[in-house]
Amino acid sequence: MSDGDTAHSPRPASAGGGQASKEPPVVEATGITKRFGPTVALDGARITVRPGETHALVGRNGAGKSTLVSVLTGLQAPDEGTVAFGGRPAPRLADRDAWRQRVACVYQKSTIIPELTVAENLFLNRHHHGWAGLITWKGLRRQAQDLLTTWSVDVDPQTLAGELSVEQRQFVEIARALSFGARFIVLDEPTAQLDGSAINRLFDRIRDLQRQGVTFLFISHHLQEVYDICDTVTVFRDARHILTAPVAQLPRPDLVAAMTGEAAAADRAERVGSVDAEAPSALRVRELTATDGAYREVGFAVAAGEIVGLAGAAGSGRTEVAETVVGLRAADTGEVEIAGRRPRPGSVPAALASGAGFVPQDRHHQGYVPDMSIADNATLSVPGRLGRYGFLSGRRRDALAADMIEKLAIKTPGPHLPVSGLSGGNQQKVVMARALADDPRLLVLINPTAGVDVRSKEFLLGKVEETAASGTGVLIASDELDDLRMCDRVLVMFQGRVTSEFPRGWHDHDLVAAMEGVDLNA
Repeated sequence: MSDGDTAHSPRPASAGGGQASKEPPVVEATGITKRFGPTVALDGARITVRPGETHALVGRNGAGKSTLVSVLTGLQAPDEGTVAFGGRPAPRLADRDAWRQRVACVYQKSTIIPELTVAENLFLNRHHHGWAGLITWKGLRRQAQDLLTTWSVDVDPQTLAGELSVEQRQFVEIARALSFGARFIVLDEPTAQLDGSAINRLFDRIRDLQRQGVTFLFISHHLQEVYDICDTVTVFRDARHILTAPVAQLPRPDLVAAMTGEAAAADRAERVGSVDAEAPSALRVRELTATDGAYREVGFAVAAGEIVGLAGAAGSGRTEVAETVVGLRAADTGEVEIAGRRPRPGSVPAALASGAGFVPQDRHHQGYVPDMSIADNATLSVPGRLGRYGFLSGRRRDALAADMIEKLAIKTPGPHLPVSGLSGGNQQKVVMARALADDPRLLVLINPTAGVDVRSKEFLLGKVEETAASGTGVLIASDELDDLRMCDRVLVMFQGRVTSEFPRGWHDHDLVAAMEGVDLNA
């Protein structure tokens, strides 16, 4: 089949938007097990997607969704289990063309090349060739326009892809996937970077493509979207399949319960925290707004000795707010006050000088310098304690580092070992040590236990409680429930705004529903 023929290939009739069909499943995966070392990413998992439906795949972080997508798209082979498309076994992994004809994934992070035109992106490495094997640019543009018209994508094929909006890039990627012949599209967090009107347009396009015989697997952290657009939902938890059900027949509380493993509680036991109501503020945030839409009109306070959680799913704005507090980014309007001082916006040194300590989201790229020693990494933020007039004392540095190693129980033969030689848990302890090195008035942590073992996780969270008990205010931005359980209260963000607040003693079911934007009473 030529490229031009692909763009005009017949479109099968719709299977009825998820209704029963005599056709074989578009994709059926059964008994899928996938291990990465000692970690079991999928444990006998399964999913069946019927023709013409939009099928949601949901689950908390670590449930196995991403691993399943990598198996369904031929990026990885399962250790056990089978995958079939249209009742036939999946192609060999090496046969990429065969996979592209069956399935495509539109990822949250665009794979469009911004420096190329839309036409060049659509037919990359499949250019229209004319006499002597030369690319026929006029033919390529015509071919691209035919494809875009066929699938109702209103974009000029000569436009540079870098000039497209997020929404337009997604539509171009969907058209590119369809041009290979695939009629099964995985949408991975497609609404994460879209505003409300763009989301509505995306959903209209999904419905239109459904009617033309395209089947979707829809992955989203926003459960309300499952009810807005999907026919069927499959829930994964702890690497296993939990349930598959028609969306219309699954009450919202039951969906959340399947994700968390916890039924809705009839009564909420609210335990009063021990924070002094008269304690001074370690942090005040007033009307923070970012013009890129990451967050809007966010305001809250953290008292000295109080632990406040900032919860939310991906794209909620929780990480961006925490990074604004410590100067990694600047708000367009609003104010941050740390321990009574207002640091210069967008300046990490100013935030640290005002009394902040910080554990960033990505320790590998933001938390430490891998080839530097534990001693140097742990004391990077406190040069003033190591000497005067720009001269640093190695003896003072090593003494301070030794004290930190003891207090944080860092397993190392000595302070001069490069941080890259430590385990993940001990690397995170070094990052925590540096955050605490100057006795901060405010400690800000983003996903503080991500990628660490259970013992290190318990130790780090215990150190956070110990720090708060000494009078330091703590802000924890995370979507991991275990990170949030110690909090005196948890603020939930959804689509850039603080939407609710939970006192200590919340139930998983209720907090997850708020984070996912689900109204349990709907």
